Amino acid sequence: MEQMNLIKKNAGMDIKVMLSTLWAFLLFNYIYCDLFTAFDPKIMKSLVMTGSSGGFEFTQGFLLGFSVIMEIPIAMFLLSRILDYKFNRWANIIAGIIMTVVQVSSLFGSPTIYYIFFSIIEIACLIVIVWLAWKWPKFENKIT
Repeated sequence: MEQMNLIKKNAGMDIKVMLSTLWAFLLFNYIYCDLFTAFDPKIMKSLVMTGSSGGFEFTQGFLLGFSVIMEIPIAMFLLSRILDYKFNRWANIIAGIIMTVVQVSSLFGSPTIYYIFFSIIEIACLIVIVWLAWKWPKFENKIT
């Protein structure tokens, strides 16, 4: 029933635009969560004193790996608009699943309450991205 309501609400909306918009929404949530984390006194102190936090040492290699992972949603913002149906659909499904796994795995340990808040929003957004791409009818670019 809820799926039908979402489809009715967005009837006629271009799926490429919807997917791209969801990736942008996700990116804003990632950025603000990371910004808030940078101002967390406990994390800031740990980084300044030891160069690590939450069991992760912030080496150049770690930051490069994190950069590669974050490039996925950045690229999907653009690719969702320019790829053709077949590649677009599968790119969104695969990227959405990868980022969901990354986000869920980031919750292990002792995340802060604001991190959990952002993570719930980010995971929900990723589920919607995968669902829209999965349900995307062949030869149609609009949700009907």
